This record gives sequence, C-alpha cells and structure tokens, in this order.
Amino acid sequence: MTALTLSTAGAATLRADALVVGVAKGAKGPVLAPGAEAVDKAFDGKLATVLEALGAAGAEGEVTKLPAPAGLKVPVVIAVGLGSVPAKDDAYDAEALRRAAGSAARALSGSKKAGFALPIASTEDAEAIAEGALLGAYAFTAYQGGENKLAPKGKKNGGGTSQAGGSGGGAKLPLGEVALVGTKPRDKAFKAAAERAVAVVEEINRARDLINTPPNDLYPESFAAVATAAGKEHGIKVQVLDEKALVKGGFGGLLGVGQGSAHGPRLVKLAYTHPKAEKTLALVGKGITYDSGGISLKPAGHNETMKCDMSGAAAVFASVVAAARLGLRVNVTGWLALAENMPSGNATRPGDVLRMYSGKTVEVLNTDAEGRLVLADALTRASEENPDAIVDVATLTGAMVLALGNRTFGIMANDDAFRTSIHEIAEEVGEASWPMPLPADLRKGMDSPTADIANMGERMGGGLVAGLFLQEFVGEDITWAHLDIAGPAFHEGAPYGYTPKGGTGSAVRTLVKLAERTAAGDLG
Repeated sequence: MTALTLSTAGAATLRADALVVGVAKGAKGPVLAPGAEAVDKAFDGKLATVLEALGAAGAEGEVTKLPAPAGLKVPVVIAVGLGSVPAKDDAYDAEALRRAAGSAARALSGSKKAGFALPIASTEDAEAIAEGALLGAYAFTAYQGGENKLAPKGKKNGGGTSQAGGSGGGAKLPLGEVALVGTKPRDKAFKAAAERAVAVVEEINRARDLINTPPNDLYPESFAAVATAAGKEHGIKVQVLDEKALVKGGFGGLLGVGQGSAHGPRLVKLAYTHPKAEKTLALVGKGITYDSGGISLKPAGHNETMKCDMSGAAAVFASVVAAARLGLRVNVTGWLALAENMPSGNATRPGDVLRMYSGKTVEVLNTDAEGRLVLADALTRASEENPDAIVDVATLTGAMVLALGNRTFGIMANDDAFRTSIHEIAEEVGEASWPMPLPADLRKGMDSPTADIANMGERMGGGLVAGLFLQEFVGEDITWAHLDIAGPAFHEGAPYGYTPKGGTGSAVRTLVKLAERTAAGDLG
C-alpha cells in the first residue's frame, strides 16, 4: 500500500514529485486554504489569481496542476478543490478534506512521493487527509500481467500483483508515498492518528481486493483460506465450518443456497478478544461469492458485477482484523456466511422448503433472494453466543438502491436508539447512510401456507421486507441492526474523491468506529 509519513519539512522545503494545496470556493472566486501560505509566497502572493485565470473555482473534486515556481523544492503544485469556504471560525469538514486528498492522490498516480499541505487544525483533520489520500491511491492491478498472486495455489487464472503493488497492461503505479505537511511528527496524538489511518485503510483495501477478485478465484473455500491466514497473522481465532460440519449442524439456509454450486458453502467465525473487554460485538456478513440468481436466474445486464455480492462479508472480515490491529478493548466476533448461488440439477428450486439452523422452515419463492437465507443461519448462530449487539452487513436488495441511490446505505434495527447511533457514526466517518423503518404490516406478506415463513413478501418496500425477514432469526432481547449496502458497495462509474471504480469497502469505517465506541462504553 502507499506509504504514509508525517513530514518534518515545511511546504517550501519538502522534496517530492508534487505538493498538494487546498483551494475553496469563495463568493468572489477561489480562496486559498490554510496550508498554502508558503506556496502562495512562491507565487508572489498571486496563486489564487493564477488559479482563477486557469478556470479553477475551488469546487469539490476539482484538480488543477501548475508548474512550481522558484522557491519550492517540487516541480509541480496541485490545487485541489475543497468546496465552499467554511463559516468564520469553522474548520474545514473532515469529509471534504478526505475527498480532496483522495482526488489529489488519484491525480498523482505514477508519482513516487507527494506532499499534502491541506488544512490541518487537529489530529482529526490529519487523519481524514491521510485516509483520503491512502484510499484514493488504491489500485487493483492483480490481473494485469505476470503471475497471479491472489489465486489459490495450483490456479493459473489471471495474473499480476496485489492491490497496490505493481502494474501491468500500461496502468500507472499508485502514488508511492503520502507526506503530510503541517502536522507535529513527534506528537503522540498525531502519530496515533496516522497509525489508525494506515490500519483502517489497509483493511478497507483488503476488502476492496476481495470484492474485485473474480469469482473463479474467490469462492467460499478460498475466501475462508484468506480469513484463516489473516487470523494467524493478527492473533484472531478462526473456525471454518465446511459442508460436512454445516450438514451436521443443520445449517439449511447456507446449504440450500450453496447446493447448486461446485464450490460448497462455508461459515467462518473470526473471534478477536481483548482480556479487559466488557462488551462483545457480533458482526455478520453476507458472502455470496457469485450470485447468478440460481434457478431464478438473473437476466443479462444484471449478473456481470455479481462477484461483489460478498461485500458484506468482506466488510465484516476487514473490520474484525482492523479491531485486532488497533487493539480495541472490546470482543469482536465476525461471521462470514459464504456460498455461491448457481443453477444446476442440484440447485434449490422455487417452492422448496428449507429447514434453517434455528429450526424454522422457509419456503423459497425466489432463489435470487438468497442472501437473507445465508444471513438467517449466521444470525441465529451469532445469537447463541449472546453478544451485546449484532450488526449484519449485506448487499441485500435492489429495492434499497431504488430507495436511496448508489451512494447511501440503509440502516434498520430492532432498537431505535441503536439505529440512530449507527447513523450518527456513519455520518461522522463520512459514509452516507439513512435510517429505515421495519413496518410490522409488511410481515404478513411473508406468510406461507407450507412453511413458517417465505423468503419473499410484498414487492413494494422490498428492502424493508428483507429486514423483517432477518429480524425473525435474531435472538430474543439482543440488540440488532441491519445495514443494506447494495448501493455503495460496488461503484460502476468513474472514480471520484477517494472512491475507486469497483469495490469500495463500504461500511468498514462505520463498523470500526462502532467497535471503538463500544469499547469506550459510549453505546450503553
């Protein structure tokens, strides 16, 4: 991954390939942000005028490159837009800094080192800039020439290097080093902020790698192997239930979804524990490594990106590892419900009835509503350990995308205060989200004449129906929330800010912050 350093040099003396400064959108033209003073001096106090002449306005995401004048040790200056100038005495918004840093980092692909002299009024600002730059520098190049280092041993499909290490097919290398200018390199708080940013971003990028990996290389068994290896590296106890163990345990949801595939399902438990922890947080992730829809086959145009249907499991996996790396004083258990949903002579049919791990029976009306089936088994199993709270994460419904768009995930919960806390945390870390209800009247639509419940209900409010289905499998008196990340988990458009094309690592920052708040006792 791109390296991060806290520079001891000032903006005027830093030696690098480029220097990044901020520019905001003022009432009468672009306004230089704090941190740009030395650069402006090198331009004889006319940097804002030069930027305006070049058409720069300071709008969010705007990137303007200029040759550096004498007086600076870099050949290029990059002015990146921060959006509107904040009100008097207000600091720049952390998310604006994060996005600006990401835009600059993307523009600097191919460079070895760049200084970031963006506004830093606190350690929180430094951390936001570091996160944005490191996230923006991400590139998935594993299948662009050479040997494929992500494929399991014996596999020859694809080729290349890991997410930020190497290039093929003419692609530029990601920015090599981010040097933050304007911090206090010897200050413990700034060092801690930088270390946290690196740990969290490395795990977000781990999730992105998994999401972007083609399904011929990432399937339940190979995903479980990745989790096992990470567990050994970071002191996390990992347990993998294979098909025999799932049959013995009666995990009908996972088995029913996975039985049509040549790659059998897995349930992976990752347990990070802290000796002084007082709370336990359980995270459950949907891990459909490829979703064809099964017998209820998806039409062409709707299945090409379905390698991303394991984004929830990737987010949970990355969050548990991040919690371990940060040494959080809370027990965090991750449950990865892994299966591949394929049509075949062995596949579950519409009309089949599955007996779930909970003992409840489910009539499968649509095999493309499979995520809720694997999650149901994992939620029941997680509930058996009686955690203080459970949060499940899933690319669950197209209905949530229709409701909230491609950049916002929905939050449902059996506790309004918990739902509000997660929403506030998500907004704080820069992940767009919105609280959604669980209307009791929609439950009747899942009544089945054959089984205890059907896996489908009313079409209108389909995202809420899915949440109500999941709630049926949460243990009594356990606080629970459901994050439907179907919109923001996989970005098909052009990159923006720190968001790349492809897997985004949605929900990781929210889950890590939730774990930190739980460790601090801030969630009751």
